[in-house]
Amino acid sequence: MIEAFKDWLGRKRFRRAIRRWFSLEGDETLRLDYPLDSSSVVFDVGGYEGDFAAAIHERYGCTVHVFEPVEAFFEILRKRFVGNDRVIIHPFGLGGRTETVTMNLEANSSSHVKDGDTSDGTTKAEIVSFSDFIQREVIQKVDLMKVNIEGAEFDLLDHMLEKGCMPMIGNLQVQFHRFVPDAPSRRRTLRSSLKLTHELTYEFYFVWENWRLIKA
Repeated sequence: MIEAFKDWLGRKRFRRAIRRWFSLEGDETLRLDYPLDSSSVVFDVGGYEGDFAAAIHERYGCTVHVFEPVEAFFEILRKRFVGNDRVIIHPFGLGGRTETVTMNLEANSSSHVKDGDTSDGTTKAEIVSFSDFIQREVIQKVDLMKVNIEGAEFDLLDHMLEKGCMPMIGNLQVQFHRFVPDAPSRRRTLRSSLKLTHELTYEFYFVWENWRLIKA
């Protein structure tokens, strides 16, 4: 009974957050309003068809690394940004470990974490650990990291915290997903750890939130 009540409260809070987000037009305002310029580096983790990458690059002229493990979406991205050497498309996702996973295909909700309808099929996808990627590419600073990877964000952020990578992230824009087992408690734990290096600048419960690096 207590768990059912908590779930009801969570769903109510989530619906309220969605209404607030759209009333503020958050996708066109909060998600793009950062102190970036042409020298900035942005990670778009979960690129899908590239709308965020296009918007952030057009506004600031920054270098954007887009990570998209689903081949069909990667091809859309490759064609969309052909000839633009400042938007770099990677045919893999970022995660907590380097591995090959089975992705359930569901447009922008495609996930290797969520079980459910597979009417759109499945596909094999490559995931590279965050620490492996930055070491290989010798990247020392990411001014903005946007994360929307349908439940895999928990393992990715756990890994980044374990490896001590968070201080290299200027802003972390993340969408947490409630369908992951123990999602509310896992989110609370992650947020407690993030507070050691970052400060919360906006929060819309399980919609979007942003964490800004605390300057020394």
